[in-house]
Amino acid sequence: MSNQKAPNSSEAPENKGYRGRFAPSPTGPLHFGSLVTAIASYLEARCNHGEWLVRIEDLDPPREVAGADTSILRALEAHGFEWDEAPLWQSSRLDLYASALNKLHRHDLAYICHCTRKQIRALAKPGPLGLIYPGNCSKKKHLFDTRHAIRLRTHEHAISFNDKLQGRTELNLYNDVGDFLLRRGDGLAAYHLAVTVDDALQNITDVVRGSDLLLSTPCHIHVQQCLGYVQPGYTHIPIATDKGGKKLSKRGGADELNSGLAGANLVRGMRFLGLRPPVDLENAGIAEIWLWARDSWTIETLRGVMERPEIGHLK
Repeated sequence: MSNQKAPNSSEAPENKGYRGRFAPSPTGPLHFGSLVTAIASYLEARCNHGEWLVRIEDLDPPREVAGADTSILRALEAHGFEWDEAPLWQSSRLDLYASALNKLHRHDLAYICHCTRKQIRALAKPGPLGLIYPGNCSKKKHLFDTRHAIRLRTHEHAISFNDKLQGRTELNLYNDVGDFLLRRGDGLAAYHLAVTVDDALQNITDVVRGSDLLLSTPCHIHVQQCLGYVQPGYTHIPIATDKGGKKLSKRGGADELNSGLAGANLVRGMRFLGLRPPVDLENAGIAEIWLWARDSWTIETLRGVMERPEIGHLK
């Protein structure tokens, strides 16, 4: 384990089997909702004799908190997580995202968008991922540069995938999302581009993340298809929510985990994920807790959590 930044590479590493990842944003400290995702992705990787990586998704400076990346890594270490490669910071990979954008433009798959939010709101209809882009700039021949927003062209063929937990999911991007952003108007790489490029170049074979990102996955698959990437497997797990049913998040003020109670935190997270650790396990050492979890884990436990949504609400 190390806080050293991983070197950049435009070449995917040799496939060594299962490769999973945990990709927090440094907008605050590690909280229970993020811990749940980390536990599930970690156990899936380890129980499949695979590797587990950590990626810091620091592409939104206005929302980031100074020192949060280091705080998250220290909290993960305190909870016994062990990553197999040096953590990767997205902010060090801007040239790779720019290269992907240029490739998409060369094949007429991406274009510059000069639309303001006000212009889009005036014409757009609501969709499952927000306002459906009405295509204002799709036929205009703006000079391609890095100072404006860039969108990816979509098509009318539905994109579907089979999620390990959620089953078959399908979305018609052209009708339900529109041409979506790959680069924001402020010059920052958009989430759909960065996460797809990094999953491909890190050779991630399986993505385990919250179900709030389920309908974003067709966007990522479309980017993969346009760039010639291999599609990973997907598992979207139930998300932890507060008493009002709202997702726990750093932006929502979710409480920081107390690393001094790492054992209790892990056991609580494992219970959320449908496991049934003995009452006294939280008083055991971290290594013993993980050993019990690895012997007990199966992704099927999450089906019970999905069938009993009240488990997803913290009391």
